[in-house]
Amino acid sequence: MRVLVVEDERLLADAIAEWLRREALAVDVALDGDRALERLAVDDYDVVVLDRDLPVVHGDDVCRSIVASGARTRVLMLTAASAVRDRVAGLGIGADDYLSKPFAFAELSARVHALMRRAVPAAPPVLRRDGLTVDVARREVSRDGRIVPLGNREFAVLAELLRADGAVVSAEDLLERVWDENIDPFTNIVRMTVMKLRRKLGDPPLVVTVPGAGYRI
Repeated sequence: MRVLVVEDERLLADAIAEWLRREALAVDVALDGDRALERLAVDDYDVVVLDRDLPVVHGDDVCRSIVASGARTRVLMLTAASAVRDRVAGLGIGADDYLSKPFAFAELSARVHALMRRAVPAAPPVLRRDGLTVDVARREVSRDGRIVPLGNREFAVLAELLRADGAVVSAEDLLERVWDENIDPFTNIVRMTVMKLRRKLGDPPLVVTVPGAGYRI
């Protein structure tokens, strides 16, 4: 799942991004509205965490652009203003949810995940295949009753493969959905993560490499 954080306060933007990355989300950061529009033109995002009072291009205009594009992207608007009229105005221009500053990161995270469930086709909360059980909400993985501890990226890759329901997922798609924009497009990190995932899941191997195409379970 991919998130764009648009916030002109660098420390806050980085703190939000780090919090969401701990939950195995791919997070990009833009520090002004113009940069946000550039990112939105290039990448597809499930959720945009959008500060309303942005320099260069106002957050309201960024939100209007997202809505006008017809994208499935959901918008969580942030603002220091807490008056009801401000929340109503933000929702009126197309924001899906609204959060006033200061806020608890745990609440922001919960709202992001709620919006993600609306942005993508609903998937079962627990994914199962060939003795493998993945509880997406609790981030727990087991195989044949044995708990399998996974790192954030390993968990995210596994979840993407399971959601594909047997279809092949390319390395490029995994790179886009699991890692953020700072990753080197020529890196072998997907292959290395799949190798670690195979080792932790044990035998017989569940993750199959399809030469020239990608991976599937």
